[in-house]
Amino acid sequence: MMSEVMCLLRKKFHCLLISVLTNVRQRVNNRQHWVCLLYIEMVLLKYYQLDSSRVGEAKREISKVLKKDFQLEVERCFNVEVGDDGAGVEERKLEWILVMNHNQSKLTKQTQLTNDENSFVFEVGPRLNHRTPFCTNVVSVCSKAGLGWVTGVEVSVRHRVSWRETTMKDDIMGLEDDIVMAVHDRMTECRYVSPLESLETKFESKPWFEVDVINGRSTALQKASDNLGLAFDDWDVKFYANLFRFKLQRNPTSVECFDLAQSNSEHSRHWFFKGKMLIDGVRKDKSMFELVMGTLEHSNRNNIIAFHDNGSAIRGVEVDDIIVTDPMTSSCFVKRKELKHLTLTAETHNFPTGVAPFPGATTGTGGRQRDQHSIGCGSSITAGTTGYCVGQLHLPNLPWEEEWVLPSNLAQATTIAIEGSNGASDYGNKFGEPVIAGFFRSFGMKLSTHERLEWLKPIMFSAGVGSINDQHTTKYKLEPDTKGLLVAKLGGPPYRIGVGGGSASSLMHGENEDNRDFNAVQRGDPEMQQKLNRAIRGCIELGENPILSIHDQGAGGNGNVLKEIVEPSGAKIFTKSFQLGDKSLSSLELWTAEYQESDAILLDPGRFDVLRKICDRERCPLDVVGELDGSGRIVLSEEDIEQCPPSKQRRSSTQVRHPVDLELDLVLGKMPQKVYNLSTVTRKLEQFDYHEIDFDEAISRVLRLPSVGSKRFLTNKVDRSVGGLISQQQCVGPLHTPLADVGVTALTHFTTHGVATAIGEQPIKMLVDVEHGARMGVGEAMTNIVFAPISDIRDVKCSANWMWPAKVPGEGARMRLACEAMCSLMEELGIAVDGGKDSLSMAACVGEEIVKSPGNLVISAYAPCYDITMVVTPDLKRPNKGQGSLVYVPMSTCKPYLGGSALAQCYKQLGSRTTDLDDSALFVRAWKMTQQLIGEGLISAGHDVSDGGFVTALLEMGFAGNCGLKVDVESESSLLEFMFAERLGLILECIDLMGVVGKYKGVGVGALGIGVSDDTREVTIKYNGSIVMNNRSISLLRATWESTSFALERLQCEDSCVTSEEDWCASCTTEPMYHVTFDVLSPTVQDIDIHVAVIREEGSNGDREMAAAFYKSGFQTWDVTMEDLISSKTTLDIFRGIVFVGGFSFADVLGSAKGWAACCGFNSKVRGELARFKSRNDTFSLGVCNGCQLMALLGWFDDEAEDMSKPDYYLAPNDSGRFESRFCSVRIEENSSVMLGGMGGSVVGVWVAHGEGKFVFDSKDKLDSLLRNKQALLRYVDHNGEVTKRYPLNPNGSTMGIAGICSRDGRHLAVMPHPERSIMTWQWPFVPKSCNNGKKDPSPWQQMFHNAMRWCQGEL
Repeated sequence: MMSEVMCLLRKKFHCLLISVLTNVRQRVNNRQHWVCLLYIEMVLLKYYQLDSSRVGEAKREISKVLKKDFQLEVERCFNVEVGDDGAGVEERKLEWILVMNHNQSKLTKQTQLTNDENSFVFEVGPRLNHRTPFCTNVVSVCSKAGLGWVTGVEVSVRHRVSWRETTMKDDIMGLEDDIVMAVHDRMTECRYVSPLESLETKFESKPWFEVDVINGRSTALQKASDNLGLAFDDWDVKFYANLFRFKLQRNPTSVECFDLAQSNSEHSRHWFFKGKMLIDGVRKDKSMFELVMGTLEHSNRNNIIAFHDNGSAIRGVEVDDIIVTDPMTSSCFVKRKELKHLTLTAETHNFPTGVAPFPGATTGTGGRQRDQHSIGCGSSITAGTTGYCVGQLHLPNLPWEEEWVLPSNLAQATTIAIEGSNGASDYGNKFGEPVIAGFFRSFGMKLSTHERLEWLKPIMFSAGVGSINDQHTTKYKLEPDTKGLLVAKLGGPPYRIGVGGGSASSLMHGENEDNRDFNAVQRGDPEMQQKLNRAIRGCIELGENPILSIHDQGAGGNGNVLKEIVEPSGAKIFTKSFQLGDKSLSSLELWTAEYQESDAILLDPGRFDVLRKICDRERCPLDVVGELDGSGRIVLSEEDIEQCPPSKQRRSSTQVRHPVDLELDLVLGKMPQKVYNLSTVTRKLEQFDYHEIDFDEAISRVLRLPSVGSKRFLTNKVDRSVGGLISQQQCVGPLHTPLADVGVTALTHFTTHGVATAIGEQPIKMLVDVEHGARMGVGEAMTNIVFAPISDIRDVKCSANWMWPAKVPGEGARMRLACEAMCSLMEELGIAVDGGKDSLSMAACVGEEIVKSPGNLVISAYAPCYDITMVVTPDLKRPNKGQGSLVYVPMSTCKPYLGGSALAQCYKQLGSRTTDLDDSALFVRAWKMTQQLIGEGLISAGHDVSDGGFVTALLEMGFAGNCGLKVDVESESSLLEFMFAERLGLILECIDLMGVVGKYKGVGVGALGIGVSDDTREVTIKYNGSIVMNNRSISLLRATWESTSFALERLQCEDSCVTSEEDWCASCTTEPMYHVTFDVLSPTVQDIDIHVAVIREEGSNGDREMAAAFYKSGFQTWDVTMEDLISSKTTLDIFRGIVFVGGFSFADVLGSAKGWAACCGFNSKVRGELARFKSRNDTFSLGVCNGCQLMALLGWFDDEAEDMSKPDYYLAPNDSGRFESRFCSVRIEENSSVMLGGMGGSVVGVWVAHGEGKFVFDSKDKLDSLLRNKQALLRYVDHNGEVTKRYPLNPNGSTMGIAGICSRDGRHLAVMPHPERSIMTWQWPFVPKSCNNGKKDPSPWQQMFHNAMRWCQGEL
């Protein structure tokens, strides 16, 4: 007994010391400083758990290397860093946190995998150059759950490969290194040859040094460039050597050299776009940047921000929105009118995604998001778009692909396609940003001249739309003598990651050393990004925003972002003022590392406390690292800030040599233009020989081409509904076919005003004719966005993103031609570019060969959408008694050339002539008339003619509508030319054929009727009087179109689930039958306030749409964080209802909602608040998605449950093995629930978005009890309304289709789907004929929130 008491006392004392070490702060001059009081040696505990869920994927990867029969076992090892041995009661809590609920194996302290004669064991885990997001999230959980003695947790994975025959040993062990490499990412992981003994980095930082240019001149700088991997070109070397020798008259430091290489790299400063150009000896009057900016002169002047911030913005409208009254503490939402402008950002992350697809794509998404929220003094993120261009996929049934040598240091195309998109999707899903549009291409070809064109260096494109309040559009303007403002960093702490990313991205792949490429790739932490974003949102919602200026940290790290934000005033930055994630960082690494989730801001000292309170509440790190001093210099000092306040600082110090001491105007403001001498290189092209191609075979090939075929493998795994503002995402029709042309979002939950965005890009056509291809890319963006009702064509603005091998001979001149063609066309159309980025090293070295990635110009158009409910989609709807009239609207007069077409690519050819947007006046007339018809409600469906040509667009409309077509067309062109030429045009469905055609002809557009849509589900096409397709099954044609996507799907999803969805798509002949048994009746709102708390944890992302849903039902809705409850700043006494919202609390690194449950169950303050709330009989609760998972772990539906370690049921990973984004039909069973009562018998669609949604019960008795007591009140059903386990109708394999449960008394409800994202019909991706709701109407789901209000008022 005494020993237990001593152990407990020792632990309490140690927890106190750890708390002191990690939380004590001193406030000095309004800044935070961390005081190290003493040093305690940490102990590393180890826990092991067998993990069968990892075996399948790992075995598939090893099988690619080991072509023999073998067995595989996998074990997770939790390496837990503590300041004690972790014994006693507290350790049992830690074990509960670590153990995976869905894994039936127990947690042990001894490994269960050991070597023997017929096996070998190896262990891989994270490289310990930084704390992983897993570690930071688990430590945060432990801290909030009262286990402050846990200071680090990293997971390694142990594998045992075994075999039956002893003779196999030598063969297998000879492949040991290859086997190990197959199951880990060498970018972020490594093999542990011996077990870890500590989580501390073993890295020894190298001191900075001077580069002797005074004596060594340019030669010394070139040597430093080579040694440090700086990518200086001849101009850079000469300029910087002269700068230091003659103007500064001193040697640069290694930190300054590295800084200038990153922050002044092509990637960061866009020298090529802004440079002077001579092409074939002829000087161009304007730079490309000036050309692009000039397009604004010919468009409506609706830009609020263009070319001078992190993104762009166009004028919006005044709308209602709800905001919190006090973001520094829990507070209620109030409605307020705001003038909200529309924002767009776009960028690429090509080099990192090629080297390490998952982390590269995550940070591409994260960097673009920070661009978005850093517009003005802070703006809001609404939705993203993505695009990928990769090399040959080498999948079955792609006969045009060939095998060529690939570089070993770049990922293969299929890996990039899967892991890159996984990274981008995972980041957006966890952050809470939906993806609503995108593109995907695969291309590789060798021309007869032996020129190899292939996206070995891939394109990872990320863009996004959002909004900004009018009062936040302008950053604080600094003057040269501005002083006293604080320079602060918000977000993640510095780590040794992303060092050299700016210069590495400016090189062709293969010009840099492999280890530098790996060092240059960043790692993403969406949890930290969300905390950062919430802190910024809190500032935005204050009456007076404390942020005066904000810049996101990207290429060049602190050295770039801090120079930019203090220009022209200048500041002294202190290395010791940063909270370091890795204390071994050198000054060079601190200054140049591109660690993620970090922004720089300026603020007034008097507003620091306000910002600190917001950041503390959101758990967002905040460091004051310097102060504006009016010196015009940027100085990085290794002194202590309190020992060197601004009042004692001199303009320059002769006594102290600093790592960085630069005059800003010399390295930012007064740098000269570079001059580029470019030459034209004519590409030898051969005519496309298509005369012997069979029409049916051509269709089969083209439908399988990745740029044409289904993108379902991308849309199924990315959240398309989070935020509740999405009116149009990628998927349309009863089968949720990914075919939408335009993405559309609402500005707020209380308006139908919004923003439309669409993408256009035609890189293969640019290989044939760069000017035609550039114009066609613009045309495609415009024929996509036309299907949303836009205020005016001249209000359309675009981001132009260039991905080009500009350093390769001939390509720079080719890019200049594309720019000139794009700009001249935009002037004719009346649209303009207001932002963009470039990536100009799109080539890879393979041995002696340079492989060029096809140059691409991605146009992201955006515009105000005056009514988000009137968007036209491609799915045919047969509006006239099972039929619809089809209309073809040509938007160019060019001949049907096939060069650069999908058809040519499918036959390993490029061609010599391609289509063009050759008549801008015709295009504008057709575009405007289409808009008029949409506004008049005369078009029921529409689709643009693009990749794959006329016949592909036609068939895709049938695929989406799951219906038949009868088409009869005539033309002077050959069959293949007419059907597969990718001429700009539209195909429309309408009721009034003569009226629609007549209106087009009235403005000089030669539209014509081409046939009908019908219910037959068969396709017949007649061309020039001959039947070329006769009664072909729409299902079989669609199966061909879906085949490449399903082949990719099998690389990322459980095979049986892929087969199930493939079969369902082929066999489904119906649309879902909705049935609503009640009327949506709004409650009578009384004078008394009824409070509901929307509770969120780190990583929750569904709180705003939930708040809007309750607000619309009359509740006084409050924003409450777990931090509010833990700190006792808020109690639940005033609330009648609480809501646990969806998302990824603590990134769900321990399993769904596990960390959140630990904070609720093990923190005495929170546990007490929840117990008191639940014990009151006048309260109700709702848990959605992550909140549902939380309530299950807490046992809120187990009347007798007291032990969290033994839940009666929990939510397990989806059967598919991945995140599922779906719109599923559910049936509400008869029930006595507070919120769903009176809605029984109804079948309605609802959004689903989760990775672990499968209800699993520990006993049949518990399941029977739930069913008997009518507690399993929400079930997944098929199109006929019958309960189903069939994937994807049941997206997770949940037992008996269960999607939600309630307590016996009906007060507590938990559901996995998202009714809060489905309360307005315009949020639905498809409205079947059986539903009588108009798009502007509330959906049946609003009734559950009305019911809650009526219950609180005593009406139910």
